[in-house]
Amino acid sequence: MKFVSCESPSAQDPFPFPSLLARFPFNFYCFYVLNPVPLVRHLVSLLSYNLRVIGTMFTSTGSRGLYKAPLSKSLLLLPPVLTVLLTVLLPQYQDLFIYNLQAVSQGKQFWRLVCGRLICLDLKDTFCSSLLIYNFRIFERRFGSHKFASFLFGAWILSALVDLLLIEALHFMFELKVDVLPAGLLGPVFALFVPFYSSIPRVQVTQLLGHISITNKSLTYIVGAQLLTSSAYMWVVACSGLIAGMLYYNNKLAVQKFIRVPGWAARCGSVLLEPVFSDSEPTAEAPLGMGATLDIQRQQRMDMLDQQLLLSQLAHLRRNAQQQQAQQTGLLNWNRFFPNLRHRGQNREREGPQPQQPPNMHPPDNTAVAEEQVARLMEMGFSRMDAQEALRASNNDINIATNFLLQH
Repeated sequence: MKFVSCESPSAQDPFPFPSLLARFPFNFYCFYVLNPVPLVRHLVSLLSYNLRVIGTMFTSTGSRGLYKAPLSKSLLLLPPVLTVLLTVLLPQYQDLFIYNLQAVSQGKQFWRLVCGRLICLDLKDTFCSSLLIYNFRIFERRFGSHKFASFLFGAWILSALVDLLLIEALHFMFELKVDVLPAGLLGPVFALFVPFYSSIPRVQVTQLLGHISITNKSLTYIVGAQLLTSSAYMWVVACSGLIAGMLYYNNKLAVQKFIRVPGWAARCGSVLLEPVFSDSEPTAEAPLGMGATLDIQRQQRMDMLDQQLLLSQLAHLRRNAQQQQAQQTGLLNWNRFFPNLRHRGQNREREGPQPQQPPNMHPPDNTAVAEEQVARLMEMGFSRMDAQEALRASNNDINIATNFLLQH
């Protein structure tokens, strides 16, 4: 009897078994069923690829991990650990952390407003809220841990009050009685969508079917929608969180003055959290996700090289301009070499008219710049002159221009 040889899959193809099954079914049976180790290895590599893709898609707010975000890191570690302990090891104590509004209103168990809104009792809710907190860590780096903690604390307090008002309104208007709401830090998580929608620019990544626009914020909204549909009354928590976020973010009724983390508590938290949860400064940007095929991997490498080339050209132009200014003045003005990131263009505008350029200098680049992209960069805090220079050097690629301005 003549057997078909069982060849191992090619090392160049990361996921070869579907094509191998279609071409040689017996080879697939011999190689993967009789020898399951390669199949397990391929499944692990596929899972790793999906995790890299998720991590790459969540880089719309920066790819520097949890650097300068100790509070976000503590929220990513402590609540999930407590959820696993209550779900797996200590299920008999779950009743203490149920967000039971009937027990609050009728049984006067006001402690449930605290315990019931700290720990998620559903692993799915814990996973989705952790993804959102990781994506919203940019606000802690932008505003500082103290203001970020004050926003979370204020949204947590206000969302509890809005929960009670919404439940009473539903019972009065529609005779809908809601006794138990989803537990956990869900109100502040939904409240963070307010600054995310207001302050994070929307940059289009691609289009589906020529009409559906996919942006750098689409995945965050998809995860939020998944969390919204995880239980029957999650929409009540979402509405209260959004209302609390709008009230605190816009400082309606001066709530930021009355509901905030005290300075002494912030200092104590800094002493306790930063040594444990602080991350070292990253040395490089996070790598891109690996493509599933060789063609996609080659295209990703080519795109990365193009971006590095444009960034190096822009840096070279800046160095030349600074050297020429130093030669014209004859003095070493260190403010010209190391200007403030957010006031570079403003400082240049205040300097007044510059001396006439020598004949050997290159003419300035007059490439047309899209005003919409300039406005988006200015919304991030960069000056108009820096935004125009970055967009000219990057051929109006707002992603490359943003990366350069953030790195320099």
